[in-house]
Amino acid sequence: MPVLPSWLTDPLWDQFAALLPERPTVDPAHPLGCHRRRISDRIVFDKLLQLLRFGCSYQAIADTTCSATTIRNRRDEWIRLGAFARLKQIALESYDRIVGLVLDQIAVDGSLTKAPGGGEVAGRSPVDRGKQGLKRSGMTDGYGIPLGRVLAGANRHDSPLLAPTLDLLDDLRPLPDDVAVHLDAGYDSDRTRTELGARSLHGRIAHKGEKAPNPGEPALACRAHPRLAERLPPARPLLRCRATVINAFFDLADTIITVRSLIRRAWVTHRWGTRPRRLP
Repeated sequence: MPVLPSWLTDPLWDQFAALLPERPTVDPAHPLGCHRRRISDRIVFDKLLQLLRFGCSYQAIADTTCSATTIRNRRDEWIRLGAFARLKQIALESYDRIVGLVLDQIAVDGSLTKAPGGGEVAGRSPVDRGKQGLKRSGMTDGYGIPLGRVLAGANRHDSPLLAPTLDLLDDLRPLPDDVAVHLDAGYDSDRTRTELGARSLHGRIAHKGEKAPNPGEPALACRAHPRLAERLPPARPLLRCRATVINAFFDLADTIITVRSLIRRAWVTHRWGTRPRRLP
C-alpha cells in the first residue's frame, strides 16, 4: 500500500524532478566502467515521504532498493540544491494563483518537539524534565495553509519568536490592507502589540486566563486559529538533525499539505487529466 495516494505523490514528484539536474545512471569517470548504477531519485523521494508519514528511522525504512546512507546522502544533496525550499515556494505560488491564500487572516503559534539527540537549535524543554527539545513558531493563512516557520530551542518563549515569524510575510507581499493576526494568550503582552503595530497588523489575541476560541466556534469568522500552526506532527528524522535538515523536512511536509488542499479545493472547479475520480 502506498504511503500517500498517487494523485498526490505523482504531481509532487513531477515538480520535484524538474528541479533536479540530470545525472548519469553510471559514473562515466569510473576506470573500469562498471561502477554500480545510481539509485533512482524517485526511490529516494518515496523513502523520504515514508519517513515523514511513519516517523521511523532511516535504518527501519531502508531495504534492498535503497540504503539508509543513500537516503541521507541524497537528502543532503537536494538540500544543497535548495530543492525542498523551491518546491514549497512553487506549491504556495500555485495555490495562491488557482485558489488564493487567505492573507487577511494569519495564525501564529509555537509548538514543542522532542530532540533527544540535541542539535544546533535544541534547548532544555520546560515540559519534559529538562530534556533536549525543539520549538517551532509556525504561521498559517486563514485556511490553514502553512506559510513558514522559525526554529529555536525548547526553552524559548513563543512571544520573542513572533517578530522573526512575521518577517516571513515579506516573501508574500503585497499583503491586504487589513491583516488580522490570531494569537493565543501566550502572546498577550505590550511587546506583542508593539511588534504588530510596527508592521501595521491587527492582533486578535486571547487574553490571559481566558480560553482561546476553537476553530469551529462562531467567535472566529475564519479558520485562522493558533492551533492550526501546530498541525504538523513530529517525526523521528527530526530528533537528531541539523537545522537545514529540519527545515527541509518541514518544507516537504508543508508542500504536501498545500498540494493536498489545492487538489481538494480545485476538484470542484477545474478538470485535468489526472484528476481523482472522487473528492479526495
